[in-house]
Amino acid sequence: MDTIRVSLGDRSYPIYIGSKIMQDQDLVQNAITAKQVLIVTNNVVAPLYLRQLETTLSAKQQHSLILPDGESEKTLPTLSRVLDVLVQKKFHRDACLIALGGGVIGDITGFAAACYQRGVEFVQIPTTLLAQVDSSVGGKTGVNHPEAKNMIGAFHQPNCVLADTDSIRTLPKRQFYSGLAEVIKHGLILDREFFDWLEDNLINVLTQDMNALTYIVRKSCEIKADIVAKDELEQGARALLNLGHTFGHALESLKGYGEWLHGEAVAIGINLAAETSRELGMLDAEDCKKIRSLLTQANLPIVDPNIDSNELFKLMKLDKKNSSSGLRMVLLKNLGKGVVITNPNEKIIKKVLQAQSKS
Repeated sequence: MDTIRVSLGDRSYPIYIGSKIMQDQDLVQNAITAKQVLIVTNNVVAPLYLRQLETTLSAKQQHSLILPDGESEKTLPTLSRVLDVLVQKKFHRDACLIALGGGVIGDITGFAAACYQRGVEFVQIPTTLLAQVDSSVGGKTGVNHPEAKNMIGAFHQPNCVLADTDSIRTLPKRQFYSGLAEVIKHGLILDREFFDWLEDNLINVLTQDMNALTYIVRKSCEIKADIVAKDELEQGARALLNLGHTFGHALESLKGYGEWLHGEAVAIGINLAAETSRELGMLDAEDCKKIRSLLTQANLPIVDPNIDSNELFKLMKLDKKNSSSGLRMVLLKNLGKGVVITNPNEKIIKKVLQAQSKS
């Protein structure tokens, strides 16, 4: 088992990565010491892992809440369902919420933990690749607004992250590929060697070789933990983690939450960010080709021709990363070097959007 630490002073916490973690009673019970525990999961994950986790937590006073699956459930009414259970079951301030599932469950559960009695403990047990490499780490929690993704939320760090790599192998292929978009993103923004490793070893990742899976989870968590430690509240360097997300979040909002999986929308966004970088003279055509090739080999989409480019651009203007100075997005200087740009040339962005809509 690998252990990575997110260094945030008195809010520091470990990320445990390895096989059969959910069955490790000593680890789980040492990590979750609260007497009252609410496990929040969904109707896809529950049949696979809920009973196992309840058994591992056998000494706890515990309840569980099973929500419907899907990005469309990441809403204020769903948040209210979690809070209702906490109130009805008379949970105290020293309780702990456990997020057992993917990014949607993690975000909702973490936000409920941030809100209930002005903040209670929570633990992330991510069961998707995307959640293990990205959303479970860093304390971003929240729900979607009908017009803008992740617009309502709070920073609330977990007590720990328990990433059981065995759960990756139970994912539908589409969900697995979706998570690879965030893995590729980490290489693109900060680590050229990791990007090169992915090019050379993608076949091992796609065939779910356990050594390869463990490596990409560990490497992604190391990169993200380092960034979060330096910039917890996304005032500077942490914004780099949003490569592809300005385009991607707008695409998810435009098409309806769930039409594209989050990682799929991010993959399209990464390709658009690369093309925008090229048009602005920051990235050469060969590097753009490498990015497109790796995304495609990872079975990820790189365009959505069935969109209104003008409507997509309008939604990009609503992105929560924007400031009063204007549009703020992450672009690429080269492979392994992301950069945050404020007020990029809007004519260039519209040109790139119009070109992809004709692809």
